[in-house]
Amino acid sequence: MNTAAPTPRPQLVYLVFGAETYHQEAVFSIASALALLRDAQDAAIDIQVFSDNPEPYRLLPVRVRPLDEATRKRWCEPHGYHFRTKHVVLRQVLQESEVALLIDTDTFFHHSPTALFERVQPGTLLCNAFYTKYGDNRESILYSALHQRLRDMGVADDDMMTLNSGVMGLHQQDAHVLDRSIELMDELFPHAQGAYTLEEFCLSIAAYRTLNVRECPDLIHHYWSRKQLFRAKVKAWIAKHAANPTSALALDDTRQVSAHLPRPPRLQRLMYKLVTLVLPKNQQQFIREILYGCYEHENEFDQACAPVWWDKARQNQEERQKRPIDAHLLEHWFANPVVRLILGERREAIYEHLMKSPGK
Repeated sequence: MNTAAPTPRPQLVYLVFGAETYHQEAVFSIASALALLRDAQDAAIDIQVFSDNPEPYRLLPVRVRPLDEATRKRWCEPHGYHFRTKHVVLRQVLQESEVALLIDTDTFFHHSPTALFERVQPGTLLCNAFYTKYGDNRESILYSALHQRLRDMGVADDDMMTLNSGVMGLHQQDAHVLDRSIELMDELFPHAQGAYTLEEFCLSIAAYRTLNVRECPDLIHHYWSRKQLFRAKVKAWIAKHAANPTSALALDDTRQVSAHLPRPPRLQRLMYKLVTLVLPKNQQQFIREILYGCYEHENEFDQACAPVWWDKARQNQEERQKRPIDAHLLEHWFANPVVRLILGERREAIYEHLMKSPGK
């Protein structure tokens, strides 16, 4: 049992394990926080990283807390639900700290982390964002599978707001909400029909009519949508700054990784639409989307998204035609003289990329 007095310093917490891309996301998210903490007065916060791999964080001013496979699996029990681990980690930190905030790796900061902690007051849960009222999405698995059970339990109704748990911030005195959310996950998992978001749904139930809930989409960007585009930006930043991620240039460059989707301007998109009208109808949208990745962005991190547009063009085409684009068809389309003219000198690089990239 931990008998030490809890630290009053706010704790910014990450949970990272598995594929390299998650560690890259976390490193960039931490760097974006550090960049903004430079400008904040009284920015006395600690950053903790629970991770199976300490190496990516070696050059960052963080406390790495080793997370071995056996511990992680234990925290996922009794059903092997890995998102349960988020609540266990935050609960553990709140045993040691007066206030803590766990944030997902696929995030970056618009404002100093201190602004988030200002919203974590006693009696308040800070989440990333509200979704909708529970009863507004009756087609969801969570509604069809659980609504009657929850009504019978008396813990939720159609007016309950559902929450995005990309951010979870609490005071130590309110840690009981995590005990309840973990209890609900364990109880409801067998009935939830594999619902991916059961974890944040149980947090919604645990906080309902118990805590004031605030959100913070104005303070951070959580790129759970269009993830591949933002991962391309992050990977470009990592490639440039991995050797010195806390240098002034590296921290300044975090501001250049923006929340906007790097699409061509509207007039340019209209031009792409017009120029592709001369192609066979079944190729027009495909080449149009390929051209999205050919636009020359001034921002180097937006420019790094080009291959993502090409891969997305292929995926969309395969979904439209309900079959993969095989090598023969790809070669035939890219050999079209009009396509050669439209794509110009980039045609060969795009073709080679698509030939090497696995289809959907």
